[in-house]
Amino acid sequence: MQKRSLGRSGIAVPPVVFGGNVFGWTADKAMSFRLLDEAVASGLNAIDTADVYSTWVAGHAGGESETIIGAWLKARPGMRDRVVILTKVGMEMPGQGKGLSSAWIARAVEASLTRLGIETIDLYQAHKDDETTPLEETLGAFARLIEQGKVRAIGASNYSAARLDAALATSARLGLPRFESLQPLYNLMDRTIEAELLPLCRAREVGVIPYSSLASGFLTGKYRSEADLGKSVRGARSVAKHMTPRGMQVLAALDAVAARLHATPTQVALAWQLARPGITAPIASATSIEQLRDLVRAASLELDAEAIAALDAASA
Repeated sequence: MQKRSLGRSGIAVPPVVFGGNVFGWTADKAMSFRLLDEAVASGLNAIDTADVYSTWVAGHAGGESETIIGAWLKARPGMRDRVVILTKVGMEMPGQGKGLSSAWIARAVEASLTRLGIETIDLYQAHKDDETTPLEETLGAFARLIEQGKVRAIGASNYSAARLDAALATSARLGLPRFESLQPLYNLMDRTIEAELLPLCRAREVGVIPYSSLASGFLTGKYRSEADLGKSVRGARSVAKHMTPRGMQVLAALDAVAARLHATPTQVALAWQLARPGITAPIASATSIEQLRDLVRAASLELDAEAIAALDAASA
């Protein structure tokens, strides 16, 4: 599978990054192991997670996803050298801490390394901006982790264009490692990054690995009416907002392109992102082997100009 360079980090990722938010939530340990095995065997060897996955589940304290990935790595000798591990810091770990202060980053990284059972995180990302902590402090803390060999490269998530630009300028001014990637919300239903963030990332050679690439499952075509919202735990929470005339228009365009190219809406939605200038690799998760194979096929699907134009128009 053709790899793509992640910013100037020297790290290469496949065209689709496998999302680990489902591990320990909608995919139990056994299914998570199966999914991870299949993903790596198929070439999707970049795994994105975060310390807070999955604090939103009753009874969870955070770290569930990292713990499962760590158990899987321990059960698969030699696997660590075959995978790229991406995780994050900054969201609130209930009763422990949050933000991007040097003290919390130093504490949080040790917890993530322990749960993952690894010595080095390939890409450590600021999960969201922390305007209460100076950028100099945050970037200095990340620099120390790189110097210590605990992190290879750093990235940002959920940053505005102004704050990302300021962070890049701070790194350049102080000679500190810079954010090599941005993880923003982006999909056919939410294209707001195209105005400022995407042009900035292209100009500064920052890799872009969007999350919610399938709009919480809406773009798979699974949800087409209010009655469908009960099909998964994410339905009522995240998909209902897309049940609009525009949403139905996007699904119709996906259906038409998928039928013509003998693909699925999932594959087409991800391939549309891969065709966007500046997008490195969308992040997508799966809870079944069938869903995972859809992601693998999406990585090699190339859309023609007619397909891209139709999807652009429907989602504009």
